[in-house]
Amino acid sequence: MPTYKAPLRDIRFLMNEVLDYTTHYQTLSNGDLADADTIDMILEGAADFCENVIAPLNQSGDAEGCHWEDSNVTTPKGFKEAYDIFVQSGWQGLSYPVEFGGQGLPMSLNLIKSEMMGTANWSFTMYPGLSMGCMNTILQFGTDEQKQTYMPKLVEGTWSGTMCLTEPQCGTDLGQVKTKAEPQADGTYKISGTKIFISAGEHDLTENIIHIVLARLPDAPAGTRGISLFIVPKFIPATDGTIGDRNPVFCGSIEHKMGIRASATAVLNFEEATGYLIGEPNKGLHAMFTFMNTARIGTAVQGIAHAELSFQGALPYAKERMSMRALSGKKDPDKVADAIIHHADVRRLLLTQKAVAEGGRAMIYHAAQLADKMTDALLTGDNAAFEAYDDKLGFYTPILKGFLTELGLESANNGMQVFGGHGYIKEWGMEQIARDARIATLYEGTTGVQALDLLGRKVLLSSKGKVVREYTAEILKFCGRHARNKYMRRFVWDLTKICAQWNTLTLRIMLTARKDRDIVSSASVDYLMFSGYAMMAYFWAQQAAVASEKLEKGDGKEEVDFYKAKIKVADFYFDRLLPRTQGHAEAMVNPSRGITSLKAEHFSFDY
Repeated sequence: MPTYKAPLRDIRFLMNEVLDYTTHYQTLSNGDLADADTIDMILEGAADFCENVIAPLNQSGDAEGCHWEDSNVTTPKGFKEAYDIFVQSGWQGLSYPVEFGGQGLPMSLNLIKSEMMGTANWSFTMYPGLSMGCMNTILQFGTDEQKQTYMPKLVEGTWSGTMCLTEPQCGTDLGQVKTKAEPQADGTYKISGTKIFISAGEHDLTENIIHIVLARLPDAPAGTRGISLFIVPKFIPATDGTIGDRNPVFCGSIEHKMGIRASATAVLNFEEATGYLIGEPNKGLHAMFTFMNTARIGTAVQGIAHAELSFQGALPYAKERMSMRALSGKKDPDKVADAIIHHADVRRLLLTQKAVAEGGRAMIYHAAQLADKMTDALLTGDNAAFEAYDDKLGFYTPILKGFLTELGLESANNGMQVFGGHGYIKEWGMEQIARDARIATLYEGTTGVQALDLLGRKVLLSSKGKVVREYTAEILKFCGRHARNKYMRRFVWDLTKICAQWNTLTLRIMLTARKDRDIVSSASVDYLMFSGYAMMAYFWAQQAAVASEKLEKGDGKEEVDFYKAKIKVADFYFDRLLPRTQGHAEAMVNPSRGITSLKAEHFSFDY
């Protein structure tokens, strides 16, 4: 079973040396709260909670799963006690306003805490994780009364939240939502319908669950233009802040899943449940995207979490497992065979995991800085800045979610591969990581959906390629600053070429789409993966640049080893993973007819 150890050295490297979080926090209205001592206390406290409280529940929670009976769900043994510690320690309110009982710290610190929690125990982390999107939605679109009613308890963690979108007949295509909202004389609504795949939709960890629900008003226009958003609590809040009458929203069942089995995925039946409109009528989808963007970035974290945990499980095994002799000569001459870490192919598996975990972490932490600025603009009422950072983060989001979850799944499979046949056996805990990782490429929009969002909406429709030109211009400025650094020459050259190719491919698809509309869909996943590899290359180059500067200063032995490893892993990424872009580049520009020419009726397995 992998023993989780929070990668605090790498986290601090990114925060302090690569991304300069100290200067970043000085630009925020609440940044003065994030002083060095506070950050250190948060990192150490989160590491302790993750390593000693929730990590030991990861494998046992998977084995036991959740229990459903008469609309009630019981979480696995130990989860309730761990959640109580989570609440008592104030972790849920880390980055939420002081006026609602939070600590008012930047959102990025909450995300960094969530990464550690998710790596230690993804199933557990989903319960408080869903509440964040709920809080963000109420904070941005709720009335003052709604904020005062729900935010204090949600921030405290004694209430939790959900996101209720999917229905039996529709998932991504929310225009097909059928759940009804009937207006009442008192200004409330009666919500009726069934929602499925609702993560943390029912459980025993909190005294109340606040559902954010998409539904249609009686006179709503068809399609996505006719969707409204509602707050539907499990228990109606009393005027004194306690819970009142039970609302008729019931858990019809929970799913029997491949992975994350300790997280309850519920079918919820709304039987004329009392709901409260949030935001404007028929504009619920716009408000819901606040929730979705939060969830998608959180899902991107899952990609690096599983890569990190699988690496932490595979590395000790690779050092201990003896099998055959290394091709370059005996490495353990006193033993019957050499440790498998001396075999180049095993190193390929391990280095891929390490490159994905650490490269993806850098990407996420940079996105967290954008989220900080966007949230700060929201809290200070700077709408122009909010829109600007929201647009920039909107370009990152599908890449982070789609690319990092795909590579996280690959990394989880690599961990099993290092173990050989033992990786398939439950006791080692490696197959659980692969099972848990599988859902990440599916929920909050599949990789294909993220790819269409990136290429179709963000790149072609909204910006006509401008967003890529601006981002590659940023990379090229970095290349110009480091062109004379002997450690950086190969990185600078490869990044320069990939930037030129990224823009050329974008223009080529844009022009081809005038006659071949299907190419946007047929090319989209290859385009997303190309974009992800290019973006991760940039962040590995940034880490290599810092490491090379530190080496020139001649720091202590332990630090020298850390920085040398950074450059070696960066070399590996550019040598072995970045070349994957060329396959994606060649595939994406091929005409769509290679995919679309076979008629639907000719797809058959009965010949």
